[in-house]
Amino acid sequence: MLAILALWSVVAVADGDTLTVRDGPQVLHIRLAEIDAPERTQPYSQVARRQLDALCRNRAIEFKKVDVDRYGRTVAHVWCDGVHVNWRQVEDGLAWCFTKYLKSPDICLPLERQARAERRGLWRQSDPLAPWEFRRQTAAKKEAVKAE
Repeated sequence: MLAILALWSVVAVADGDTLTVRDGPQVLHIRLAEIDAPERTQPYSQVARRQLDALCRNRAIEFKKVDVDRYGRTVAHVWCDGVHVNWRQVEDGLAWCFTKYLKSPDICLPLERQARAERRGLWRQSDPLAPWEFRRQTAAKKEAVKAE
């Protein structure tokens, strides 16, 4: 089921995989399903955020809800003006396939492999760190500081 949100408007793009839409007083936070973009302090984070903003701001939005995450965000596949932005972020080297939650490996993984092979976006780096690894390392550092 696609939910057509053409009357909604994108009011914020938090990062390369999260956007906020509004229809009057109703606000919906959407997390792009199956992908993970760089965290705010990682390289290419702002590039990914700006691209998602450019793809979706002032565009007709459609989405297919997959789940609701632990933060209350709607996890969804999102199309802006007919462009599947989840896959576009991966294709352009601005997000990883989020293997922990990957339901469409036959679509996502070839896009990621191609982006890597062509050194697009974050794949220009010698050894990019996946966001889930970055979060794990950051949490471990915080725990080490607490323990001192």
